[in-house]
Parts: sequence; structure tokens; C-alpha cells
Amino acid sequence: MAMLPVSKPSTSVPGRTRSWFAVLLLGLFLSACAQMPASVRSDPSAQSLHGAKVLIMQPDVEVSELTVGGLLEPNAAWTAAAEINIDRGLERVLADLGANWVHINRNGKLIRSRKVSQLVKLHRIVGTSIRLYEYGRLPPLPSKKGRFEWTLGRDAAVLGQAYKADYALFVHFRDSFSSDARIALNVVTSILFQQAHGGQQSGFASLVDLRSGRIVWFNEFRRGSGDLREAEAAVDASRVLLAALPF
Repeated sequence: MAMLPVSKPSTSVPGRTRSWFAVLLLGLFLSACAQMPASVRSDPSAQSLHGAKVLIMQPDVEVSELTVGGLLEPNAAWTAAAEINIDRGLERVLADLGANWVHINRNGKLIRSRKVSQLVKLHRIVGTSIRLYEYGRLPPLPSKKGRFEWTLGRDAAVLGQAYKADYALFVHFRDSFSSDARIALNVVTSILFQQAHGGQQSGFASLVDLRSGRIVWFNEFRRGSGDLREAEAAVDASRVLLAALPF
């Protein structure tokens, strides 16, 4: 994700548009483009997963345009391109790590099934809760007593049985880009008030034990650079998110 590209209303995936806006904003946005350091959460069972078979789930991806009013409007064409890029990025990163993996779309039995869709949505909810309560945005839940205990439930076991997999890798990405009008507004705002707010890229990932449904490993990141619509940038985002996978 980046705050500098100028978006074009098109069904194709636009490249980065060079303009005087980008040149002017480069200095203004440097401080906002720093990546927040990732911080892994896991339980002891995730210390060594060498030799385990990992099922790559369909990535939960959405790419939006940040309007002049500050609203995020999802862009279907951008999202479709980003989903393909993230898919390939995850496969490439896991291959580089030497992981034994299979993609859920390699087997037509469960593709787009209701259960899989529900699990992906559940991961979105649980992952958001982990971000809030495990990363200091909200006070820790007293019921956890300092332990990392999160689960998608035993319904996840059906994936292990169908794909002969030990773990499932769920990923969630959100990316956004400022519209032309938003970039112009940011220029004026930055000059007058020394503030600039553009799009952001964020993601989180979970490794789920398919015997119990427990999340045994979790990581997240947020940053103001990158572009999931571009293949190599999506690989980079996948690599950042999965860098600490215990393989």
C-alpha cells in the first residue's frame, strides 16, 4: 500500500502515476511510511513445525480508494488483482521456507463452500480481537490470564481431514490508496497544518492447528508503503507477515 499513487477510475489495475503531487508529497509522507514492527504471538506448540503440512486458505483481501471525505471505497478490480498476487506470494514465501504446503484451491471439494467462507469470516473477527487485546490497544482479557488462547473452533478439523493437513494458514490484508482529490487535500493540509493522512496497508496471519482449531501462531503489521496490486510488492508483504513462521 502507498499513499503516493494517483488512482485512475478503470477496471484494469493501474500502475503508479507520476505527478508533481507525488514529488511534493514525498518529503511530507516519509515519516508516515515507516512500518510498525511486527510482534509475533504464539503458544508453545508452535515452536517447531518442520515437516508439518500447511493448508493455505483463500486470502481475505480488500483494496480500497480513500476518498476526499476520508471514506474507504472498495475497488473490485484492485481487490481481485491483489488476491491473486497474495496467493502467489504466500506460496512463494512458504516454498522459500521449505514448508510442505497445499492450497485450498488445489482441491475442488471445498472451494467456496459455506463452511470455508464462514471460517475465513470467523478468522477476520478473531484476528481483529487478537490485535485489540494482545497488542495493547485494549487491556488484556482477564479470562486469558496472560496466556495466548484463541481458537476458530473444532469446525476447522474438516479442513485437516479433507486435505490431510496439520495446520491452516489464514491471512487478512487491507490496502488503500488516496484518490486524486484526497492527495490534493493532503497537500494543502500538510502545508497549513503539517499533517498528512493517506492510505495504509495492514495485515495479520494465523496458523491454526487443524486437530483442535486453536491458533498457535499469530502475526500482524501496518505500514504506509507497498502495493498489493503489484506482484513483487505482494510477495514482499507476504514475506514481512510470515517472516517469523516457526519452520
